[in-house]
Amino acid sequence: MKRFHVHMHVDDLPQNIAFHSRLFGAGPTRVESDYAKWMLEDPRVNFAISTRGHARAGLDHLGFQVDDAAELGALKARAEAADMAMLDEGETTCCYARSEKHWITDPQGVAWEHFHSLGSIPVFNESVACAPAAVACCSTAIATPAAASSCCEPRATAHTAKACC
Repeated sequence: MKRFHVHMHVDDLPQNIAFHSRLFGAGPTRVESDYAKWMLEDPRVNFAISTRGHARAGLDHLGFQVDDAAELGALKARAEAADMAMLDEGETTCCYARSEKHWITDPQGVAWEHFHSLGSIPVFNESVACAPAAVACCSTAIATPAAASSCCEPRATAHTAKACC
């Protein structure tokens, strides 16, 4: 079953944890020094906030989290049918999780992530070098440039090798 995903960049994590906890009527399921996540059942949403990403607060990206590889394959087929450039990261790490994911960017420039979580990790992301040919976790030519991108959202940059995030 799919779960809608929203990731927001915030300036003050404790203040936003308090606000969203009151708004959702529940505390986050995961809290780190730079990140918090709520796995809500009604509505079925994976809502995450972090101090990483954009230089200004607001929407970081949207997406769908799925429960298995078959659902992820179906979403990938839909993304390909949308006739937008797609970045297929495959298995990767980000947002304190190991996952299989791909990205598309909608006509407004909003990044959409489709992912299947495979497990938890103790760090926001495991730093790996972006391969120039594959342009892995940090950049793609399908979104608008941003100097301070999060690991999770693809951004347009030159296809050069650099440390992700």
